[in-house]
Amino acid sequence: MKKLYMLNSEKKYCNSLTEYSRRITNQVRIGDLYLGSDYPIRVQSMTTIDTMDTIGSVEQSIRMIESGCELVRITAPSVKEAQNLENIKNELRKRGYNTPLVADIHFTPNAAELAARIVEKVRINPGNYADKKRFETIDYTEESYKVELERIRERFLPLIKICKEYGTAMRIGTNHGSLSDRILSRYGDTPLGMVESALEFLRICEDENYFNIVISMKSSNPQVMVQAYRLLVHRLEQEKLKPYPLHLGVTEAGEGEDGRIKSAMGIGTLLEDGLGDTVRVSLTEDPEFEAPVAKSLIDRYLSRNVELKNNQTLKTENNELKTTNPFSYTRRETIEVGNFGGLNVPRVIGDYSHIDVTEHEDLRAIGHFYLPLPDKWRMNDLGADYVFSGKKEIPFMLPNGLKEILDYQVWIQQTDKQNKLPLFTVEEFLNPAKQFHSTINFITITIDDLTPIFIELVKNLTNVVLVVEARSDAPMIELRSVYFSLFTYNVKNPVVLRTKYKAISESDFQLFSATDCGGVLIEGFGDGILLDLPDFESKQDLLERLKVHNSTSFGILQAARTRMSKTEYISCPSCGRTLFDLQETTAMIRKRTDHLKGVKIGIMGCIVNGPGEMADADYGYVGIGKDKIALYRGQTVVKKSVHADNAVDELMELIKEDGRWFEQEVMEYETI
Repeated sequence: MKKLYMLNSEKKYCNSLTEYSRRITNQVRIGDLYLGSDYPIRVQSMTTIDTMDTIGSVEQSIRMIESGCELVRITAPSVKEAQNLENIKNELRKRGYNTPLVADIHFTPNAAELAARIVEKVRINPGNYADKKRFETIDYTEESYKVELERIRERFLPLIKICKEYGTAMRIGTNHGSLSDRILSRYGDTPLGMVESALEFLRICEDENYFNIVISMKSSNPQVMVQAYRLLVHRLEQEKLKPYPLHLGVTEAGEGEDGRIKSAMGIGTLLEDGLGDTVRVSLTEDPEFEAPVAKSLIDRYLSRNVELKNNQTLKTENNELKTTNPFSYTRRETIEVGNFGGLNVPRVIGDYSHIDVTEHEDLRAIGHFYLPLPDKWRMNDLGADYVFSGKKEIPFMLPNGLKEILDYQVWIQQTDKQNKLPLFTVEEFLNPAKQFHSTINFITITIDDLTPIFIELVKNLTNVVLVVEARSDAPMIELRSVYFSLFTYNVKNPVVLRTKYKAISESDFQLFSATDCGGVLIEGFGDGILLDLPDFESKQDLLERLKVHNSTSFGILQAARTRMSKTEYISCPSCGRTLFDLQETTAMIRKRTDHLKGVKIGIMGCIVNGPGEMADADYGYVGIGKDKIALYRGQTVVKKSVHADNAVDELMELIKEDGRWFEQEVMEYETI
């Protein structure tokens, strides 16, 4: 069967986008564990205990292993920590745990060379392994750049020789926020710069016939992270380098809902591409909670063998169809229908089709609050734009600006058809006797509905929004297939992404919806989102889950950088380098700033995860010593050595100085 979409050779980075197929890689040995395409996708995490605390590190490692962790990473910021890895390893082996250990190295090659003799794998960051970060722009000639590469080679060769001698594996792990001045000066703060940073080290390894390597391209921005991994795979093939396994992760994803959404959008999207051989989910939570989240993402692909049934009536003139560039973001060009498409931000639709709405309070789940005493509505930053009530209209007047969508057969019976909007099935839409709303009409479609007759009718209508419903067990593949079809036939109607999941856990729902909808949003597809409710019997259960769906919808749009509706926190997952209680501090900062819509705040445990790892944060809170904090505006230090007791207050003052602070408006709920 001819596929609807084939990758253009100039942009090739995976086997297929409309059929799951895992990328074939080298196989890497890490102690007794093998990693690569011949083996399951591995789960890993990182300790947060001080590496010099041997027993604490051992006991935390055991909790991680028992939660599903197959590789345990431990920071080794200096030689003394690298030396203590041997004590940790010996105690773990004594207790019967043979899980491979990974030493996390940043600025200290000496520590890496020592650790490579002790543990099964070392992780180096090419941005700071042989370079010092001074935030300088340097004008290199070709000759001077070659001299720099030779300097790196001399610094890096001893570690390669030790790894070869001891059978130690290596991860070359690029981080978006810690690219060297040299890379930034030559390639800029881009996915290309991330890729080149790793390739410089990788070429040296290949020259030395050392191939026991894993590569990563991490960023706190899922969009940048996805682009960098795709470009890396493309460049490996382009340069005829070996197909090294990939370690997937989103750095500083944060905690709770935000951390899960950002992680899934980056990791899940790449897993859908068939990329990824080991996964670490970086949450600002205890590390034993990370492995189950990673496993939930991975388990979706254990038995994935989906090839969508392409509609045989659709023909493409060119199998190497060129859609958008997978290595950079371009939003799909659409017409404007109401406030969908064009230059509008994507819209959020709340699913009330299974809820019997009887009172104003029922709309609180989607961010709309009725105040009886002044008889008016209020809306928070997560106020949905539309409600889909399906077969039964809401019996009271909605807040100004909130529109109601009804099934067509119900809408047609309304006296006031102008202030309510119809949702058609394809059969209803194709009926010549149908009635249309003058401004917006929604049509539910699947990939099978894209017949030539339907396409020719809909593409000429300027008042139609398509609601693309994914019904298979591979929603992102299905949504992508519709995207490619619409692109092929130059259909520019706006699209609402619609998915439905069974009554799964709240965490899994966040992970799966962020993968399926977020994955296509960061590819430029989607002008709205509708997450159907599961089949709960209780109205209260439905309203509670709807609140989660609404928050998740806005979280997905924010993580995809398509609609900023709340404060964003870029917080590292903590490790043995952390110099303060990261979870408590993050919670404290969030409590005081979560009303600052669109502001991005980085909260980093130490200078290693400091100004660089915060990447595009507006403000930074970074540990630089015991009870000492540095505050940043962007990547510039503005306050040094602030005592931890005062640092949060000082951060608030900094935001106020910039005119970005406003007092949180308190809604009076007690009368509701």
